[in-house]
Amino acid sequence: MTVTVSLALLLGAVVFLLCKYAGLRIWHAAACIILGFYLASTSFAPYISQFTENIIRNL
Repeated sequence: MTVTVSLALLLGAVVFLLCKYAGLRIWHAAACIILGFYLASTSFAPYISQFTENIIRNL
């Protein structure tokens, strides 16, 4: 759970910085967030979570 919260905060900070400095528009970020919510309710969610955990463990 702590990895998930930390990762969510890190990704939130990255999105904020991209909106502020790299020209990412709020609409683009909103579309990515909505896509994330839809992906979380699909059958791919466990695989995405496992993939993310494997990447974090190997860092």
